[in-house]
Amino acid sequence: MLDFNYGEYSAINPRQGWLSTTSGTTGPIVSDPVTAPATGGAGMSIILVGLMGAGKTKVGRLLAQRLEMPFTDADDEIVKAAGCSIEEIFERFGETAFRDGERRVVARLLDGEPMVVATGGGAFIDIGTRARIKDRGISVWLRAELDVLVQRTSRRGGRPLLKNRDIKATLEKLMAERYPIYAEADIVVDSGWHSVDITVQRIHDALAAFDEPAPAGGESGR
Repeated sequence: MLDFNYGEYSAINPRQGWLSTTSGTTGPIVSDPVTAPATGGAGMSIILVGLMGAGKTKVGRLLAQRLEMPFTDADDEIVKAAGCSIEEIFERFGETAFRDGERRVVARLLDGEPMVVATGGGAFIDIGTRARIKDRGISVWLRAELDVLVQRTSRRGGRPLLKNRDIKATLEKLMAERYPIYAEADIVVDSGWHSVDITVQRIHDALAAFDEPAPAGGESGR
């Protein structure tokens, strides 16, 4: 069982810990995920959410270049903090421990400088993480069809939720459970068979329109 300590940031890796400031960005730890004041779209992090295989990392890197913002993959930050792979975390400590660490790492990233963040498929499902993202960032759901996800996730391993399972059936189940929650994201963009450049352009256009003044009698983008 993992031992998390907010004060000393201790966890699997005693040199760093899940919330160590040595694994990327820095920033204060906010204990309440829903009380931090929202600041509007400008200067906020862009948080990519969606199932595994949706293209969050690849799209996120290109989007960050386009927006001239830093890019971070939350899963990579978890691996750095834990000192072992995500698959090893699942095997040694279980999914519950992984989700706890994921929650804390995403919180640290959101408390840092504005950036583009690719999150793991389960991050946005956590109610506390979802509330913090809504307060501190602009969430973008990369929505993809089942066949797209199956093809992409079949290309490489290292995905604990798919290990030794029927990939299509597992993804179908996750879609049924998670898509209604992903739909709460601020922006929804389809990530299909088209090129990554097209997906990035669609996100860029949606972000540009996100904070445009609303027409008379209407509401703003946020």
